[in-house]
Amino acid sequence: MTGRDGGAELGPIGNSPVVVLVRPQLAENIGAVARAMANGGLFHLRLVAPRDGWPQERAWRSASGADRLLDAASVHASVDEAVADLHHVFATCPRPRHIVKSVLTARGGAAELRAITARGLACGILFGPERAGLDNDDMARADALIRYPLNPGFMSLNLAQAVMIMAYEWWMADEGTPQRTLMTNESRIANKAELENFIRHLSAELDACGFLRNEQKRPGMVRNLRHLFERGEVTQQELRTLHGVVTELSLGRKLRGRDETI
Repeated sequence: MTGRDGGAELGPIGNSPVVVLVRPQLAENIGAVARAMANGGLFHLRLVAPRDGWPQERAWRSASGADRLLDAASVHASVDEAVADLHHVFATCPRPRHIVKSVLTARGGAAELRAITARGLACGILFGPERAGLDNDDMARADALIRYPLNPGFMSLNLAQAVMIMAYEWWMADEGTPQRTLMTNESRIANKAELENFIRHLSAELDACGFLRNEQKRPGMVRNLRHLFERGEVTQQELRTLHGVVTELSLGRKLRGRDETI
């Protein structure tokens, strides 16, 4: 019917939350939501009374390959029907008013979702329509609310952005990637012995050329050079390059046809 090629090989990853779009208005936004969900390892998408019906070809065009999420999406007439088989339901809410419920950040919500799903329970997150968000009756179906702590002077998000924040926090709640790493490509970080070998080489050549001729200052100057190279994670390749630089400099300017008296 749609002429799609199937997109990326996506499927459920463990017991992940259901994303429930309540009365979504634009097919393009639904497709962008699927893309955001796929980024964060979410798969289950439910649509409650989509304004323009379902399916809509434009959704697949804006999903950037997250076709299988849209293929598997289900349509429901009401929020009650969409969440009937879930054990816990959270609802995103920009400005909760006259409601007595726990309010979580996206990060706090993701942590609770991880704890709930780890117990084998089914959970979902409600997202409201683009223009006005969820109404009080929608939020009444939720166990807790999720509110993003953004710039209070401008908290406007489109539907896919709202889903992306939650999908990202869900993924990161169980992500083991180090927060900081050094890309060394085909080299590796030099160890202390390799650094010490270079510092001896450098010090010897600096002695030979007279740079360290002041005996009183020499220990402090060598120490400063050591601090320079010990401070960062120098790679093997960088040390080989520095060895070559020092060796070439030590050959003397005369060997390069320059006046040594300059």
